[in-house]
Order: sequence, then C-alpha cells, then structure tokens
Amino acid sequence: MADNDYDPAGSTQMFRAFVDETPAPQAPGSVNTYGASGGRTGKIAAIAVVVLVVVGAVIWLAVK
Repeated sequence: MADNDYDPAGSTQMFRAFVDETPAPQAPGSVNTYGASGGRTGKIAAIAVVVLVVVGAVIWLAVK
C-alpha cells in the first residue's frame, strides 16, 4: 500500500535544517570530539616508530 502523504521535499528541508545547525558552544575543559585527534595521532605515530625500531633490532640481531 503506497503512502500518499509522503513528501520528499519535507525530508530534504529537515536534512538541510539539520546540516545548517551550528553546534552548541562547549564549556571550558570539556571534551571536544571535532578535530581533537591530534594528540592521539601523534601517540600512534610514536608507537609505530618504536615498534619498527624494535622489529628492526630483532631482525638485525637474528641475522648477525
């Protein structure tokens, strides 16, 4: 059974209203989830470098 009351323009308008909303201001000291991965990315990169150095050292010792 078809829904004759469905208005595709209405859902588009609701989506545009959702996209155009500005995020609510956050209190100082609260967690920011937008663009806050800079410190985490640095830690992951440092851990990756350490793992590569350790694996390289193990391989070098095994060949030696």
